[in-house]
Amino acid sequence: MTPCSPAQPDVDASTGRPWWWSAVIYQIYPRSFADGDGDGVGDLPGLTARLDAVAELGVDALWLSPFMASPQADAGYDIADYCAVDPLFGTLEDFDALVAAAHARGLRIIVDLVPNHCSAQHPWFRRALAAAEGSAERERFHFRDGRGSDGELPPTDWESVFGGPAWTRITEPDGRPGQWYLHLFDASQPDFNWQSPAVWEEFRRILRFWLDRGVDGFRVDVAHGLVKDPAFPDYRTGPASGSMGGEGAPAPYWEQPGLHEILRDWRRVLDEYDGDRALCGEAWVSTIAKTALWVRPDEMHQTFNFHYLETPWRAEALREVIDDSLGAFSSVGAPSTWVLSNHDVVRHATRLGLTAENPQGEGIGPDFPGLPDPEQALRRGRAATALMLALPGSAYLYQGEELGLPEVLDIPNDARRDPTWFRTGGARYGRDGCRVPLPWEAETPAAGFSPSGRSWLPLPDDWGRHARDRQQHDPDSTLSLYRRLLSLRREHGLGTGRLRWLDPAGLLGPRQEPERADAGEGGEAGDAAAARDALALQVGDVVVLANLGAAPRPIRAAGEILVASAPTPGRMLGGDAVVWLDSPDVPETR
Repeated sequence: MTPCSPAQPDVDASTGRPWWWSAVIYQIYPRSFADGDGDGVGDLPGLTARLDAVAELGVDALWLSPFMASPQADAGYDIADYCAVDPLFGTLEDFDALVAAAHARGLRIIVDLVPNHCSAQHPWFRRALAAAEGSAERERFHFRDGRGSDGELPPTDWESVFGGPAWTRITEPDGRPGQWYLHLFDASQPDFNWQSPAVWEEFRRILRFWLDRGVDGFRVDVAHGLVKDPAFPDYRTGPASGSMGGEGAPAPYWEQPGLHEILRDWRRVLDEYDGDRALCGEAWVSTIAKTALWVRPDEMHQTFNFHYLETPWRAEALREVIDDSLGAFSSVGAPSTWVLSNHDVVRHATRLGLTAENPQGEGIGPDFPGLPDPEQALRRGRAATALMLALPGSAYLYQGEELGLPEVLDIPNDARRDPTWFRTGGARYGRDGCRVPLPWEAETPAAGFSPSGRSWLPLPDDWGRHARDRQQHDPDSTLSLYRRLLSLRREHGLGTGRLRWLDPAGLLGPRQEPERADAGEGGEAGDAAAARDALALQVGDVVVLANLGAAPRPIRAAGEILVASAPTPGRMLGGDAVVWLDSPDVPETR
C-alpha cells in the first residue's frame, strides 16, 4: 500500500515552523464518537462518516484513543495485539479508509501508543505465565518473588493508579503459589520491563507498522512511567500513592532518567520517514521544567501540559503557569502545549465551576467534591477555551467540549465501566462521566450516536439539548464559539505568535457592582481589583482580555471585538468571560 499524505504542508511557509508546532489537535475517543453499525459502541466507520463535522470545526489533526485488539478491560488501554484493529471498531481496511478520508480533508492522524503495559491476554504475557521463573519470557515483564516466609506478601508497597496493590500473585504451572507481577494500573494490564531488549525491538516494529500505514504521529500513554527504579524500594505515601504522578518527589516508578533513551530511540525511528511525524507524551511530571525535558530536540516533539489543566480559575495562578510553560518549553526549543479536557479528567465545562483547589482529585478518576452551578461552569469553560486558544503553541481539544458538554454525574452504579470505580469499591468516581457518547441529532435515537438507539454508557435524558444539530446554526452556541475561535487563531497566526502581558487595569474598568457603588470601587481601588481578577495579554495583533471575577467590567481598550465567550452589550465584559480585540497598537504597560 502507498499511504496518502495530508493536504496541508508539513511546514508553515510564513514562519518556517513544522505543522505540530502550532497545531490544534482534536482527541477522538472512538467508542464514544459515532457508532456506524448499531451495536452501541463507536467505531471507525462511524468516525469516517462524521469526519466533515470535525474538519469544518477547523482543527489540524485527530488523535485517536486506542482502537487496537483488546479485551476492553480498560476501554482499549489493555492491548492484546498492537498491530490489529479490534473487531469492535472495525478492520485494518476501515482504518486505512479513515486515514485516506482524513488526509483528503487536510487532517492528520495521530494514534495512541501504549508502551507501559499490555493486556494480560497478550501472547507474550500468556507465555510468561506458562514459563519458568527467570525465563526470557518473564524477563519482558516485572516478575518478582514476594516477601514474607512463603512469598505471600507483595514485593513492594506500591499502589495501583486505579486503587489497590500494584502487584498480583500468579499460580505457577505446577499449581503452587508463585511470583508476583507488576501492574501500575489494573491487574489485567501487566507492565512491560523496558530493561529487556525484546521490548525495545517490539515497539520499533509497532511504530513502523503504523507509520507505514500513513499515520502522522503518536500520543504516548504514560510516557513518564516506562522505567522503574531497579532497586524496587518501598514507597508509602498515603492516599496519593496511586496517583499518576506530577506532585512532589517522584515515585520510584515515575520520571526515572533511563526512559529518555527510549524516547530518543523512537525519535530516530520517526526520523526515518518522510514528512514531519510527531510524538506527543502523556507525562504527568512534578514540575513544568522537568516536563520540558521530554521534548528536547532529539526526544518528543510535544508533551501535554497538565500543569495548565490543573490550574485553578484565578488570574495570578494562570499567569504564572503560562509564563512558566512558555519559559520552560522555549528553553529546549519546543512549543508549549495547552489542554483543558481529555478522556481521563472531569470535563472543564464542569470542573471549572467547582470550588475545590484541585477538583480532579488524586489518581485517575476524581474524588468528586460536589456539584457546580452548571451555568457558571459552562461560562467559565467557554472563557477558559477562549484564553487557551489565544496562546502560542499547540492546543488539544477533547471531543464534545465544542458542544459545551458537562461531566455526567449521575451514571447508575450498575452501568459504570471504569476499573477505577470497581477497584476502589466505588470510593472514586471514575472517568465514565467524561466518556458518555456524543449527541449529534437531538430528535433521533441515542441523540444520533447510534442508529439503533443503543449506547455502551447511558445518555442523560436531556442530552439532546447539547446536540450538534441544535447548535449548528445558533450564532451564540458553544459550537459556533469554537469555530470562530479556531478560524481567528489561524487567521491571526496566534499559535506561532509572541505573548506579551498588558496591564488589565488600563484596559478594563472597575467592577460594576451596584451594591458596592459607594464602597470606593472606582479609581485606584477599582484598578487594583482589575489587576487581581483580570488578565490582559497580546499575541500578534490580537489583545485578549479575561475577566475572572463575577462582576462585569467596561472594556476600556479600543479595537474591534473579534470574538467574545459571552455577550458584551455596551462593551461590558461579563464575569467569567474572555474577549479578543483587534488592537495592534496597545502600549506595553506591564
